[in-house]
Amino acid sequence: MKQDRRDFIKLTGLGLASGSSLSAFGGSARTENVGSGLRAQSSAQQFNMCNYAAPKLPTVRIGFIGLGNRGMAAVERMNKIAGVEIKALCDLRPEKVAEATKMTEATGHKPQGFHTSPDAWKKLCELDLDLIYIVTPWALHTPMAVFSMNHGKHVCVEVPAAKTIEECWQLVETSEKTKKHCMMTENCCYDFSELLTLNMARQGFFGEIVHGEGAYIHNLQEYVFDKKRFYQMWELKEISQRTGNLYPTHGLGPICQVMNINRGDAMDYLVSMSSNDFIMNETAKNLAAKDDFFKPFVNKPYNGMMNTSTIKTKKGKTIMVQFDIASPRPYSRIQMISGTKGSALKYPEPARYSQGHEWLSPEAYKEIEAKYTPPIVKKIGEMAKKVGGHGGMDFLMDWRTIDCLRNGLPLDQDVYDAALWSSISPLSEWSVAHRSNSIDVPDFTRGAWKTNVPVDISMEKGGNTEVKL
Repeated sequence: MKQDRRDFIKLTGLGLASGSSLSAFGGSARTENVGSGLRAQSSAQQFNMCNYAAPKLPTVRIGFIGLGNRGMAAVERMNKIAGVEIKALCDLRPEKVAEATKMTEATGHKPQGFHTSPDAWKKLCELDLDLIYIVTPWALHTPMAVFSMNHGKHVCVEVPAAKTIEECWQLVETSEKTKKHCMMTENCCYDFSELLTLNMARQGFFGEIVHGEGAYIHNLQEYVFDKKRFYQMWELKEISQRTGNLYPTHGLGPICQVMNINRGDAMDYLVSMSSNDFIMNETAKNLAAKDDFFKPFVNKPYNGMMNTSTIKTKKGKTIMVQFDIASPRPYSRIQMISGTKGSALKYPEPARYSQGHEWLSPEAYKEIEAKYTPPIVKKIGEMAKKVGGHGGMDFLMDWRTIDCLRNGLPLDQDVYDAALWSSISPLSEWSVAHRSNSIDVPDFTRGAWKTNVPVDISMEKGGNTEVKL
């Protein structure tokens, strides 16, 4: 008897080429590899973290793990938000801890430093803190987030929040068990253009949205082969060992919010295809010819030039997500949505909107912007631009997160978003490795998406957290 391929994958617990389990597909139960045997584990929802409002925290006591490029910038931003107490700083490099300590002490904080060992971050998590902000290499995101929640802390974790499907489930189950927020710091959801589009969608400008496109197209060769850019070359190691859509969340996150994924609709299945690599290995060879340091990076299975992943939703809508960090192309996250009444496209900039065959004129765009600028931008947008961080969206994200925690409001992104958006990477790896066959996307909400309500962007509550410029 011919066996359905999806059922076969579920029953056998087949893993990815990288060795990680990919058997958690949602539903009432999941199966995963444990050595040579199989184990069934219930995935019944313990507690719905969507729109969960934790008790108010008048002062949010924060510990930072990871003080590299983004970590140091995060400390600098939080240093400008009232109602925040920076209590602890951790990095493998003592000079980074010293730098961040000096910055925060200048504004009255008295952080404790941790840098004595690779496990020093655990000591930080055991302190009397409210929030752990994790900005470390990808492989550490889930272990640190799970440990933090199990020690009674809310978590902000950099993208992607997880590398494997099992890690995605760990985040979900731990957040539900502990009732601690686990927010992936997807800053692109706070881009001014994306926020404008989201508010327009809420007001019905596009009608019913039926298709979205996002991407991370960014030529990063100069950065990933830079000995000083990524500590211990961790990002180059990632892209030289895996093939798929390894960094989907920047393009995907805003599209999911606009299309109410996890809050009225859910992803059903995914198909992914990658081109071959035509640049990265050649770059490694050229560098290795001059510097032995790069020899270990020669003839590795580099991620292809372009990955394209397509997703079908439970309600019959579609999403396309692309990933390319090698091609000499202009930066793009695409950010295209198409509805029954109109469409939007951000890249190539300037952003534009349409309700017909032609894009609206620049003058009409200005009218649209004035009419639909969301409350958060009206409230804090100009200050965010002054503080900076990718044009201000990083600061909008941090300010909004702190304001929600201080006022006991649900966060804009929950653990189900973190898990779902991150899951696209391992799912795409499986699909690419299996001739672009389709694969089911886990329902991390376990059916709660049918009744979960969309993210509240009204700013009718909160908004009282001050900024210290």
